[in-house]
Amino acid sequence: MCTTEDLARMLRELRRRDARRRGGVELTYRELAAATGWSHGIIGGYLAGRVLPPTDRFDVLVRLLGASPAEQGALATARDRVQEGRRATATPPPPPDAAVPRQLPADVPAFTGRAARLAELDALLGDGPRVALLAGTAGVGKTALAVHWAHRVAARFPDGQLYVDLCGYDPGQPVDPGDALAGFLRGLGVPASGIPAATAERAARYRTEVAGRRLLVVLDNASGADQVRPLLPGTGTCVVVVTSRDALGGLVARDGVHPIHLGRLDRGDSRTLLRRLIGPDAAGTVQLLAERCAGLPLALRVAATRHRHPHDDGLDAFDADGDPRTALRSVFSWSLRQLTPPAAAAFRLLGLHPGRVVDVHATAALAGLPPSEGRSALHELARAHLVEPAGDDCFAMHDLLRAYSVELAGQLDADGSRAALDRLTAHLLHTAAAATATLYPHDHPGRTASSSIVDTPERAQRWLDRHRAALIALARSRAAVELSRLLWRHLEVGGHYRDALALHTAAAVHGDAGVHTNLGAIHWLLGDHDRAKVHFGRSLHGHRASGDTAGEARATARLALVHERLGDHDEAAARLRDALAMYRAAGDRHGEAAQLLNLGFTYHRIRRHTEALGHLQRAAALFAELGDRRLEGYALGNLGAVESVSGRHDQALTHLRQALERCVAAGDRGGEGSAHGTIGAAYHRTGRHAKALGHLRRALAIARATGECGLEAETLTTLGDVLLATGRPDAAARRFAAARALAERTGDRHTLATAVDGLSRCTIHLRREAGMAAR
Repeated sequence: MCTTEDLARMLRELRRRDARRRGGVELTYRELAAATGWSHGIIGGYLAGRVLPPTDRFDVLVRLLGASPAEQGALATARDRVQEGRRATATPPPPPDAAVPRQLPADVPAFTGRAARLAELDALLGDGPRVALLAGTAGVGKTALAVHWAHRVAARFPDGQLYVDLCGYDPGQPVDPGDALAGFLRGLGVPASGIPAATAERAARYRTEVAGRRLLVVLDNASGADQVRPLLPGTGTCVVVVTSRDALGGLVARDGVHPIHLGRLDRGDSRTLLRRLIGPDAAGTVQLLAERCAGLPLALRVAATRHRHPHDDGLDAFDADGDPRTALRSVFSWSLRQLTPPAAAAFRLLGLHPGRVVDVHATAALAGLPPSEGRSALHELARAHLVEPAGDDCFAMHDLLRAYSVELAGQLDADGSRAALDRLTAHLLHTAAAATATLYPHDHPGRTASSSIVDTPERAQRWLDRHRAALIALARSRAAVELSRLLWRHLEVGGHYRDALALHTAAAVHGDAGVHTNLGAIHWLLGDHDRAKVHFGRSLHGHRASGDTAGEARATARLALVHERLGDHDEAAARLRDALAMYRAAGDRHGEAAQLLNLGFTYHRIRRHTEALGHLQRAAALFAELGDRRLEGYALGNLGAVESVSGRHDQALTHLRQALERCVAAGDRGGEGSAHGTIGAAYHRTGRHAKALGHLRRALAIARATGECGLEAETLTTLGDVLLATGRPDAAARRFAAARALAERTGDRHTLATAVDGLSRCTIHLRREAGMAAR
């Protein structure tokens, strides 16, 4: 008799023969998985003889491995004999007069997508696990998928299909397992007099009745493992699909149930479903609804029935004319009823959080719980699929669940909401202070805030990146000045200029001098030099009035950079020397190094290269001594720029590569872009134009991503130089013209002069070409 192992041996022989025919190596599991859409693990099971492939999959596999039509027929017969042999030896057949239940509800119309999950369910038909758990959030389509798949494979279960809605999340009581068993037994033909009274006895009778039968069992909407266990058959001839909003970890661990997580539909499948429900002539409505429905099939179907009113507010748009089973607000509320009080309270309070991503500590702060209890509450929400993992022990809600949480938060009493927000604000401010002190200790020499959450640069950077959106949103209503003072460096270094503009603008209404310095710096980076001058002026006035010499020094130095960009280099150098003197008087060596750097850059601009080199070398050495590798990179980059124009190309490129390495390591997007641009210019001067173009294009991409107009304009002029040198004057002229437009808008006289000169050179080159053509 042919066995599963014999069948696998035949498949492996086909695989070897196919390789010989192609003159190559055997198809790998991953290649076969890519060709079929199945997992490479299940492919391995088929070829190793651990799993008997379902008929349809077996047919696909033998065709893919090059079997002839005659071989395909013979192999299919062999596969069927293996399965029949298993049935014959497994359990005795049911009596010939046994009832055949057909309890499946109607298939869902316009079922869309879910190919990967259907394939996972198909694996139940092989030789692996016989019970699967479809778990996912409310409205994600678990029942629809289970019922659709059950109809698709119903013919494989000639002894019938059993179905029960366990009502685990309905407003009433969940279905008792004993009642569900009674229904199953009646469906299997057991008379009322033969149904035992006790649940355990009913379960035993149920297992007896289904033994040897090829039955499909769908246990829908289960709320707990104890509701499911009595309904599991004791025979391998039955297949069971369970659906639940809970992960039911105990069922997976103890009963060997195969978990299948059901996520939301992607944007493409969402649009396809809507088109099938609404029709092809509503493209605009389809696009709008797809964006609003967060990939939830229930929301998409309800929205499709109400598509004439797509502008209804919030969750009101998803109320299916009062039907509680299809109104999202009701469906979500039923999930909350299954939670413990701390988890339910945490869900409501999460609606107060200003961001989309939350972690254990923020949850604990909102709820007023110790971190361990906050973790328990958040993980309970995750098991109930009311939040989704977002990496690094963080979680997020999709838009519709978040809208529901915000609704519930709005129903809290004012004092409770205020207290929760106060706790959250205190936590976020403390952690942000600790994170920025970890990353930029020279900016905050007296800061004592610390937190184990952000006690390394990597953790600090990750936390700030994760929570940046929440911190910016928080500043719209509270703590704007504190956040501006804490986050200015992080936002500048990371290239988050638009976030910085929003934060500092919100904070500037309070009149804080330090905030005006921060806001002026962002306007300078974005190329709005007139506004930058206004805010630096306000900052200087405020710091002088309060006697804050450190703040005055910083504002003076920043204002100097505006003068430099506007072409007033003497004024810029004078103000930088003033700032340098203030930092030296205060004994601030880091501030001293920064002004040496700025003076070196300014002297380079006006071609005082000897002075520039001296300042930049001292700045680089001082930053290295202080351990600030990021600003050491800035000093080395400027040093390399001076060396490049002075003809010391090898030395220049060495310093420029070191600058790039340090800026990338620090996550400094502006510094990284500037380094690429300067390296591109250095390669151009040595005639290595292909390398120059690569670096310049990276610099331009970074400049445009961050919005740094000065870097963009300078890079465009260098690109123009390279393109002109390689015989492409038309393309060069376009770059110079774009740089001129930017420089005119921002008032950058240095770059404007360079762009105008470049356009003149392009015109001369084109005239020469035209003259040569005329001859």
